[in-house]
Amino acid sequence: MELVEICKKAKEVRHQIGILPTNQKNDVLIAVADKLEECQSELTAQNAIDIENGIKNNMPQGLIDRLLLNETRIAQMAEGLRQIARLDDPVGEVLSMKKRPNGLLIGQKRVPLGVIGIIYESRPNVTADAFGLCFKTGNVVILRGGKDAIHSNQAIVQCIRTVLEEQYLPKEAISLITDTSHETAREFMHMNAYVDVLIPRGGAGLIRTVVENAAIPVIETGTGNCHIYVDESADFDMACDIVLNAKTQRIGVCNACESLLVHRSIVDYFIPLLEKRLAEKNVEIRADETILKASIAEADVIPASEEDWGTEYLDYKISAKTVESVDEAIAHINRYNTGHSETIVTDNYTNAEKFLDEVDAAAVYVNASTRFTDGFEFGFGAEIGISTQKLHARGPMGLEALTSTKYIIYGNGQIRP
Repeated sequence: MELVEICKKAKEVRHQIGILPTNQKNDVLIAVADKLEECQSELTAQNAIDIENGIKNNMPQGLIDRLLLNETRIAQMAEGLRQIARLDDPVGEVLSMKKRPNGLLIGQKRVPLGVIGIIYESRPNVTADAFGLCFKTGNVVILRGGKDAIHSNQAIVQCIRTVLEEQYLPKEAISLITDTSHETAREFMHMNAYVDVLIPRGGAGLIRTVVENAAIPVIETGTGNCHIYVDESADFDMACDIVLNAKTQRIGVCNACESLLVHRSIVDYFIPLLEKRLAEKNVEIRADETILKASIAEADVIPASEEDWGTEYLDYKISAKTVESVDEAIAHINRYNTGHSETIVTDNYTNAEKFLDEVDAAAVYVNASTRFTDGFEFGFGAEIGISTQKLHARGPMGLEALTSTKYIIYGNGQIRP
């Protein structure tokens, strides 16, 4: 189907989807979750085609990991939809109601955004997450995934559309643009006559392209140059556990740690311990001169360049720099970070509070892995993306981020003099 026709049909059904009662939306979400698990064999078979093509095209291991669907990840997608069904429906919530001197009652009420377009890369779980969050908030969604995941995305969308038709609802509540060319993507960015909001999810290049070229309002999700600062009072075992988890639990995700800062007073003691742990996962450390001198050559440690401080590797690599104080750590993070997730490991309450107050990021942690910046972990069921901008939404975007408001006014015959 041509792009314009897809967008027109999405706009045509947005009112029908926008007024669905909560219980009906929840029933559909649970049915879709069941259908995804029922279709596991088909989903993994189609995903295997994408994985095979990715390997043939020399796709990096971190991106292969993002692309992979298996029994566990399909179960997680299904559970995410069930969790969304259990959450409160924000649509229709009255946020305020005030009485004016003339007797008018003026309030604000949450409403769907309308038609949401999402342009994303090799993360097929986004397909189910996006549908769940958009559907629960009464929005219609148009998806344009990358060519690397096209077979997986088509299979997931077909499962969802089957359920919609079984529930006598328009299948156009979700659409997938199957033409994955750059030309079609750019054309989609100019469908402002039909699409209300555009959300990019992926690497820096994709996000920059959408922000710079879209004629549709964009909610910008960001890349993740996430830092961990190990303070002089940190528990070394805790710090090692946090760094190892944040760096290696999944390397190809935006909330993985890419940069490490260590207080100078503990470098000679802490770095050898951490180096042994990172060596277990074959992590390459790109270090400054002080950390190079403290190295025991357990891991692959090489000199860092200026470019390393701002790099999102999405690989078994981490930059490591020495700082003199929490103030220097904060200044470095605020210069090089991408506004995503930052952690301090410390036993010093003052430093912890200073870090929380002064680091400019969507999520700021004390003594925890950056890997928790995630809609599922935050209790949203899933996320439409992690916003690193400051308008409308910031951080993991759950249900409320996919709504707008309108004013509702009650009168009893008032006219303006």
